[in-house]
Amino acid sequence: MADAPITQDVLTIPRKLPEGPVNLVGLTRAAMREALIAHGTPEKQAKMRVGQIWQWIYQWGVRDFDVMTNLSKAYRAELAEKFVIEIPEVVSKQVSEDGTRKWLVRIAGGHEVEVVYIPEEGRGTLCISSQVGCTLTCSFCHTGTQKLVRNLTAGEIIGQVMMARDDLEEWPVPGAPKDETRLLSNIVLMGMGEPLYNFENVRDAMKIAMDEEGIQLSRRRITLSTSGVVPEIERTANEIGCQLAVSFHATTDEVRDKLVPINKRWNIETLLEALRAYPRGRNSERITFEYVMLHGVNDSDEDAHRLIKLIEGIPAKINLIPFNEWPGAPYTRSSNNRIRAFADIIYKAGYASPIRKPRGEDIMAACGQLKSATERARKSRAQIAADAGLG
Repeated sequence: MADAPITQDVLTIPRKLPEGPVNLVGLTRAAMREALIAHGTPEKQAKMRVGQIWQWIYQWGVRDFDVMTNLSKAYRAELAEKFVIEIPEVVSKQVSEDGTRKWLVRIAGGHEVEVVYIPEEGRGTLCISSQVGCTLTCSFCHTGTQKLVRNLTAGEIIGQVMMARDDLEEWPVPGAPKDETRLLSNIVLMGMGEPLYNFENVRDAMKIAMDEEGIQLSRRRITLSTSGVVPEIERTANEIGCQLAVSFHATTDEVRDKLVPINKRWNIETLLEALRAYPRGRNSERITFEYVMLHGVNDSDEDAHRLIKLIEGIPAKINLIPFNEWPGAPYTRSSNNRIRAFADIIYKAGYASPIRKPRGEDIMAACGQLKSATERARKSRAQIAADAGLG
């Protein structure tokens, strides 16, 4: 019997276009063309108009049709009547001692997601969300304790990138000399949610991010992290073409079943088979294996040796992540000495094994800590007590 459809786009809300103006943010070029034609733009002009509007929105960051001076005044007024250019609303912003920024942004329906920007030497990485909450319930992840509310639309996903560029004041000025310096140089789909359970919206948003007449990020500067939705892994290579990271975290099915419950559906062997067949899996584009270090759970020398054997034949690097603790977490972080010993075994086997430096811990912005405050606040006191085992 064939598997049920993997993506959960039925949960992407709103399911029908709202009454009133249509939001252009998140529409593919083809969808924008159809929308313009449907609202009166002559078909022969539609492709040109898409190109003009696209550059204003995604290359220059313009949200006001009146600023689009290469369009006639009458056409601008027509656009303003029928369309809007809207991105998620910033509710709050926190800045860590290490410069990490975390925004809480509000989307349609009053739901909120978190977005994190991590500045580093010569680069800046934006960690974006693909869902409100998450369906996977990984036991070490704070986001996983928040039930899945819905998928984000393509506009809400690329809107996070646009919001961050606003805050970083990084939109270029039309006519000014081109500046190759990028504060936001990389995107990682490692925020709230499982990106491959929202494949079409993630794909469309990343196509916009990579478009050469817009935000212009190379596909090699975009990394999608999955917990192992095996049927969508090949599609990721073929339809997005970005870098791939896998939340691995264990070397036996027994342990991974507990840490990453999706393993019960696609176990380690099945996942590794898909990764070995990954069309972009070669030395120049290694697959990143993310491995959170949990004291006494998955951090032994035996685990390190098993991991090496498991990934044999896959162009890979292993990203070791010290566990970022959160209130009520059932695990503790492995000691620095244990993490270094684990990394040394991996390195001596010929694999890069960087230890990720925790960033933004003081503002709960580190890996695995994201969880929107409003979704927590919506729980009743009885639910909170029950979750804590006090009910």
